[in-house]
Amino acid sequence: MSDVILKLLGLVLRVGLLLAGLVFFASLMVAGLLVLLVWLVRALWAKLTGQPVSPWTFQMNRQANWQRFYQQAQGQRGRAADADNVVDAEVTDVTDVTVVTDVEPKRTTPR
Repeated sequence: MSDVILKLLGLVLRVGLLLAGLVFFASLMVAGLLVLLVWLVRALWAKLTGQPVSPWTFQMNRQANWQRFYQQAQGQRGRAADADNVVDAEVTDVTDVTVVTDVEPKRTTPR
């Protein structure tokens, strides 16, 4: 008797999961169709008014994101990295350095 109940419960669980998956899939399809419908109405309105049809784009300012994360990293290390807290600094001119010793010369003859 319990074997029949376990099989029936498994069948009910499988059918329930299948229905939940179908409902989820249908909701995604409806959402996609709504977005498509809105875009088509927008494109039609642009054509009727003589404006160019422009695609929907997501614009992102990468520099602002970099600055946000860079400032958070600076805040975690403390305030010692600020430019105002520099006590001793020596300014050197690096344009006068013309001697390079750690580079091997290139071969000048072609193969």
